[in-house]
Amino acid sequence: MEKKNTTKTIKNGSIPATVLKNTIPSMIAMVMVLVYNLADTFFISQTHDALMVAAISLASPIFMIFIAIGNVFGIGATSSISRALGEGNKEKARKISAFSVWGSIITGVLFSALLLIFIDPVLNIIGASEGTWQYTKEYLQIIAIAGPFTILSSCLSNVIRAEGKATTAMIGQLAGNILNIILDPILIIVLGWNVVGAAVATTISSIIGAIYYLSYFKWGKSSLSINPKDFSVKERIAAGVLAMGIPAALGNLLMSVSSILINGQMATYGDMAVAGIGIAMKVTMITGTLFIGFGQGLQPLLGFSVGAKDYNRFKSIMRFSVVLALIMSVAVTLICYIFTDQIVSIFLTDAAAFEYGVSFARIMLSTSFLFGVFYVFSNSIQAMGAASFAMIINISRQGLIYIPALYILHAAFGINGLVMAQPVADVLSFVLVIVLYLKSSRSLMTDSKTNATVDIDFTKNEPIEEC
Repeated sequence: MEKKNTTKTIKNGSIPATVLKNTIPSMIAMVMVLVYNLADTFFISQTHDALMVAAISLASPIFMIFIAIGNVFGIGATSSISRALGEGNKEKARKISAFSVWGSIITGVLFSALLLIFIDPVLNIIGASEGTWQYTKEYLQIIAIAGPFTILSSCLSNVIRAEGKATTAMIGQLAGNILNIILDPILIIVLGWNVVGAAVATTISSIIGAIYYLSYFKWGKSSLSINPKDFSVKERIAAGVLAMGIPAALGNLLMSVSSILINGQMATYGDMAVAGIGIAMKVTMITGTLFIGFGQGLQPLLGFSVGAKDYNRFKSIMRFSVVLALIMSVAVTLICYIFTDQIVSIFLTDAAAFEYGVSFARIMLSTSFLFGVFYVFSNSIQAMGAASFAMIINISRQGLIYIPALYILHAAFGINGLVMAQPVADVLSFVLVIVLYLKSSRSLMTDSKTNATVDIDFTKNEPIEEC
């Protein structure tokens, strides 16, 4: 009965209520991911050792690669599963979920093993200095052990969200994240384990999160499957997941690469500059992470409408979501900009590092108000199954646009040019995602009776249901 009610709500429920029901849990879950991410840095900062803070910043891109691998299978599954459920093909949805889960496990084990084997070359690549080398190495060695669980947890949360169980996905993330926040002060400060304590806390929380999601499937509360017997690469199962998952993961992967590149460039200005840019990125994560969650919660609703060929509902969901996301992103950006000093001071006590952090954060926040609308459009493109356009968006923002901008602006404006590269990439990517959305929406099949397209037309005053 619960499964039928969930499907009925997605298909026919009030648009504002349905959007909020699916996006709020996802946003809360992503806020907890943010808190989880910030917890290590915050409690490490209580040691008043900026080198340890810099080490955590250097290690963050590697952790993001684990998340990227999880997204290959998780976000790829979200798009494919939601469309399969919209078509009424539950058997295909079960095969997609089984492929995604087991694919993430196998890939996670392989990547963790490679990281442990080649950890010293990795430290050279990410820009660890003599002062940060040992701290970064200790952190990464332990994080690698938890790698398969981190990847599996990321995958499963998306798979569960694909069938409309956003609250269940949120609870799993909350469980692991809250545990991490509890363990951090105990292991880092009370026991004095420093960066090792931060890594151990992250490892334990990743394992707990994965166990929660697995138990959800074991108790039969899902219409999907993690049974290896349902694992299949036929019926374009693997191709469908990877076609949407790889573009999404490339965004995370290129974010990791770009972080490594900017850390390497910042290292020429000293370890305090590295600590400063690391914290500035975390300030902008407050805005970005929130709306990544909004987009992830929205995607199954849009994907279901595409699968059911209900393009009028797709259009109405998009209109409501764009307006709501814009209002929220402007508000969050203003709050972060006004309180930049206070936020940075939580993590940095060294005067030089603090000055860098505040200056860098304000530059990067200048375009954060675009994030809400950006993630609505980018997730709608994934929901429509436009794999090539999704690929273009993800490789452009953190790769094709950002990386050249990083070097060009650094040459022109020095250290501030390194920081300006991200706002420039944000603006150009925002224009790109709107253009690609319009192209992909116009290419969708229209309903033969209504000849309705899914373009957003703000000149039409069509009614939207009230909550």
